[in-house]
Amino acid sequence: MGNSSATGDGGLLAGRGPESLGTGTGLGGAGAGAAALVGGVLLIGMVLAGNSLVCVSVASERILQTPTNYFIVSLAAADLLLAVLVLPLFVYSEVQGGVWLLSPRLCDTLMAMDVMLCTASIFNLCAISVDRFVAVTVPLRYNQQGQCQLLLIAATWLLSAAVAAPVVCGLNDVPGRDPTVCCLEDRDYVVYSSICSFFLPCPLMLLLYWATFRGLRRWEAARHTKLHSRAPRRPSGPGPPVSDPTQGPLFSDCPPPSPSLRTSPTVSSRPESDLSQSPCSPGCLLPDAALAQPPAPSSRRKRGAKITGRERKAMRVLPVVVGAFLMCWTPFFVVHITRALCPACFVSPRLVSAVTWLGYVNSALNPIIYTIFNAEFRSVFRKTLRLRC
Repeated sequence: MGNSSATGDGGLLAGRGPESLGTGTGLGGAGAGAAALVGGVLLIGMVLAGNSLVCVSVASERILQTPTNYFIVSLAAADLLLAVLVLPLFVYSEVQGGVWLLSPRLCDTLMAMDVMLCTASIFNLCAISVDRFVAVTVPLRYNQQGQCQLLLIAATWLLSAAVAAPVVCGLNDVPGRDPTVCCLEDRDYVVYSSICSFFLPCPLMLLLYWATFRGLRRWEAARHTKLHSRAPRRPSGPGPPVSDPTQGPLFSDCPPPSPSLRTSPTVSSRPESDLSQSPCSPGCLLPDAALAQPPAPSSRRKRGAKITGRERKAMRVLPVVVGAFLMCWTPFFVVHITRALCPACFVSPRLVSAVTWLGYVNSALNPIIYTIFNAEFRSVFRKTLRLRC
């Protein structure tokens, strides 16, 4: 991004967080500094407590160990690292009025971690959308054992590190750099990181979620129709059974079936010798119960095509998580890519600081969303808190 020591640009910050550090004003004033300290401590505490609870709950309760929740744990890990590695330095700078008093190398590390962790959050949400899309559209090929999910999670972190790598590889080390301002010094990198981290994956994520929930509705409708079509039809009143023309004539010289045939629902498992002793003539057809039933599909195929109720419940929480993420981070990216593309445009430093705080607040929201909208998470949270208290 632009060199903050130049012009009244006010400095552009990392594609994600402490972009307000370069304004030189922060929240302004001693009262604002105290408010930043109190708010920062509360925010860090909420992020650490909530996301730690998510990780501990999924690790300790088998009921929560589903493919979707693997990604939720990865998302919680990104928020935890943000609270440990980024937020303390961001709050410290805000308390100092937005002035960077530490070393430039530490600033570069802060910028890189900020870019990587917030990109990892977005990529994890994208990975969830890819995983759910595959689970709904090609369930027979979907791996429920978690191997594909773990590979996808590893890929999200590697790609996030690749997006942030230029910062620690010397991109910020430019001549005439102001050591009191912590920002990204290359405007082209701000545009690049914003597109890779937000403006490209978010539309793709929304498109995949739309296709996933559309496919899920079709799957549920087909399942409902299939269950009703398999329901047995029973005669509505007394009387002899009506012969089915598709099964051939029922000869009058056939005696009634033996009691064992009428009462046993599992005649198909009987040896063939039992059926050969039937007193019926060769042309007589036995009742349906006595006919050998076709073999049922293999249990592996059934398991592969099944989308569990627990997975469907988890999928219903995801739109809330994605919606909250977009509400918190969209203003941030819009403001900062505007500053990168239009250096002459004035953007208030207070607005920059406000959208940065809003983005960080999202890290504390996800555990609250799980508690409100997912009954299984809510019950496990209560159980975990009782054990720890």
